Amino acid sequence: MRDQRSVVYVVDDDPSVLKSLERLLRSEGYDVKTFTSALDFLDFQHPDVPGCLVLDVKMPELGGLELQERLAEKEIAFPIIFITGHGTVPMSVRAMKAGAVDFLEKPFLDKDLLDVVSRAVAADRQAKQEQRELRKLRERLKTLTPREHEVFGLVVTGMLNKQIAYDLGTSEKTIKVHRARIMEKLGAGSLADLVRFAEKLCIRSPEI
Repeated sequence: MRDQRSVVYVVDDDPSVLKSLERLLRSEGYDVKTFTSALDFLDFQHPDVPGCLVLDVKMPELGGLELQERLAEKEIAFPIIFITGHGTVPMSVRAMKAGAVDFLEKPFLDKDLLDVVSRAVAADRQAKQEQRELRKLRERLKTLTPREHEVFGLVVTGMLNKQIAYDLGTSEKTIKVHRARIMEKLGAGSLADLVRFAEKLCIRSPEI
């Protein structure tokens, strides 16, 4: 059984398709929420849990490709799996270029859909975990003093403490103290951790 907190959203104007897909996805342990229109999905308050969107292309009022564009405009990120009974190559190219995970033509095999959903949910779970870690890092970064920010930017370039001390016009002992505080505040256990954090935070070495 999959993580019960994984949610698969299905948007299709055909009630029979919704019912069939809901039954299939629930049998695999997913929480499933169905919508008969793209507008209803836009109005829904989505919980911040891993998931994906199974989306029909052709629908009244607002089609799947237009919904994809609306979500991008609102900066709502969902792995999207398009399903359609009358797809075209340009249509699939447009969807994939806009970031869709896959484009399945009806009728498709249950296994094919489940495989794509599994990959999409796993990718979304990883992305959300990375977003949480980045938010924590940014909060920790705010606790650094201006001088610690400077030292942080130089340490991750591989400079030695004595080199940093010379460039900043201070003592090596002082730099060691700053470095220890930086590692403590950021929760780093090694220089490699600091370098990784700097990459995530887009830290650049200061101009000396």
